[in-house]
Amino acid sequence: MSTVRLIARDELRMMARNRVAVIAFVLLVLLTLVAVASSWSHQRGIADLRDRRAHAAEAAFQGQPDRHPHRVVHYGHFIFRPLGPLAAFDPGVDAFTGNSMFLEGHRQNTANFGDVRQSSLLVRFGQLTPAFVLQVVAPLLLVFLGYGALARETERGTMRLLMLQGVTRAQIVAGKLLALATVALLAALPAMLGFALIAGQPGALALPMLVIALGYLVYLALWVLLILLVSALVRCSRDALLALVALWAVAVVLLPRVAPDVASAAVPLQNRLQTDIAIARDLRRMGDSHNPEDPHFAKFKQAVLARYGVTRVEDLPVNYKGLLGVEGERLTSALFDRYAGQSYAAQARQNAIVDGVSLFSPAIAIRSLSMAAAGTDFAGHRRFLEQAEAYRYALVQRLNHLQAEKVRFSDDAAVDPDADRRKRVSASNWQSIPEFAFVPPSGAALARAALPGLAILLVWLSVAGALLALATRRLGAFR
Repeated sequence: MSTVRLIARDELRMMARNRVAVIAFVLLVLLTLVAVASSWSHQRGIADLRDRRAHAAEAAFQGQPDRHPHRVVHYGHFIFRPLGPLAAFDPGVDAFTGNSMFLEGHRQNTANFGDVRQSSLLVRFGQLTPAFVLQVVAPLLLVFLGYGALARETERGTMRLLMLQGVTRAQIVAGKLLALATVALLAALPAMLGFALIAGQPGALALPMLVIALGYLVYLALWVLLILLVSALVRCSRDALLALVALWAVAVVLLPRVAPDVASAAVPLQNRLQTDIAIARDLRRMGDSHNPEDPHFAKFKQAVLARYGVTRVEDLPVNYKGLLGVEGERLTSALFDRYAGQSYAAQARQNAIVDGVSLFSPAIAIRSLSMAAAGTDFAGHRRFLEQAEAYRYALVQRLNHLQAEKVRFSDDAAVDPDADRRKRVSASNWQSIPEFAFVPPSGAALARAALPGLAILLVWLSVAGALLALATRRLGAFR
């Protein structure tokens, strides 16, 4: 047996003799299994609930009787964001951003009914998921198991004894690395098995799965290097433990909590009330379709009359009120898109600040990688919002065109009961409207989105490896 393997076996034997460490390891395994089972059950329940609600909303929309198309515009429609198979491993921002939207004419609503607003305050501190266990709990366990790997040898004076027997510094460090890396793999194994079971469901994509698995392996390998680096630099085990716990607290707990607050202060966002007020102000400036003297819609009216070669709206072959609805929705939707684009840009700048903090916190990098590959990050939420808005706009404009083409202007202007019956159109018109179908990104797109986080982790790993190599040269040089 090689010297490196002998040192690794001796280190593992010493860890096994530590009852506290063994109990902590067993608890971590049990916690991971519970996290896998609870997260899987929770996400399946959410997915089934959203699916039932989506079918109920679709049935209610299609079950409307014959009526005026503009009433259908204001009746609106609910849609729900579907969950990908990897959301059970890392739900990301889904609990905070909301999962359903109400689509209606003349308005662009936000997503509602996030789990955080409907659950206990404990949800705000993070759900128990396999990703959370690997990101937060596993590094702390490795700290308590490996903090004295090298410091203990220096403290007891056995480091020089080993070197006098012909064991090199590199062999000592390699043996300790092998032992702690073995523990890290064993600690990650339950989560990875759960990940494989979760990702084995229909719709799972291979590339994002590989990136997530690689990212967590790099993350745990980084902690192994950092633990041995600190253990090699200090003179006693107690100092190594204090330094590593402080490093874990700052990198895993403090910075991920502080970074979003810093980003919010640096790039403030308008709240919903401010945005609604600004949109209402711009809408008044844009024009009022109900005001015949409005400059924009007066020009629009003249252009429509000229296009059809008539002088009165009553002589148009189509319903002018329907055309007004088409033009008004076009203008308001462009305005909504502009404000949404400004909000997305501000949030992107906030996320860039948080990603910049990942240069000081690998936990932020692995979190970013994990959510991006699982499709549960802000980009995934934005993808849902944009597709929902595109569906809303197409739906409303289709109904506006129905009014223009199938409802006569004279009936629209009349108020008698007979005209009210005549301006109703068949319910088959909205029953034939296709359901909302969310188009998920490709596996390659998800993998590309996770690459920045993986690159930062690899930089951390390279720097930690280089520093450990330098620290190895000093082993045994002091008492």
